[in-house]
Amino acid sequence: MDIQKEYLSKVKHDELSAELDLLTHVRRKEIAEALEAAKALGDLSENAEYHSAREAQAGVEERILALEEILKNAVIVGSKHKTDSVGIGSIVTLKRGKETKTYTIVGSEESNVAEGKISNKSPLGESMLGKKKGDNFICTTPRGEEKCEILEIK
Repeated sequence: MDIQKEYLSKVKHDELSAELDLLTHVRRKEIAEALEAAKALGDLSENAEYHSAREAQAGVEERILALEEILKNAVIVGSKHKTDSVGIGSIVTLKRGKETKTYTIVGSEESNVAEGKISNKSPLGESMLGKKKGDNFICTTPRGEEKCEILEIK
């Protein structure tokens, strides 16, 4: 299996670690107690509380596994990007068609298009990686191909 690095800021790493700690130490216990209480109600085949608690348990266990995998493969990146080419942590001002927009390149766990944070694994993020100020490139997006130019890298 190909292990994928997950790029995270220190803040996001701490946030995910806290979530994992909450799920493993608090939510697991709460769900176990809910399962015991539901079992005490009798017939499990028609016990809505029991089935609800089992679904919650499955969801929590799935999230715990996902968080453990992310944190195991995490690479913490600093907030300051110090090279002249685009990489994780870069703040890039980009001309897309007639628009000029600024994006921060982040790992997929931190992407938030509304905040201008795009994943290094997104079509645009992948297209920008390694590019330098003044470089032109074509990015294939769901809307089609767009001509882009790197105006500034911070």
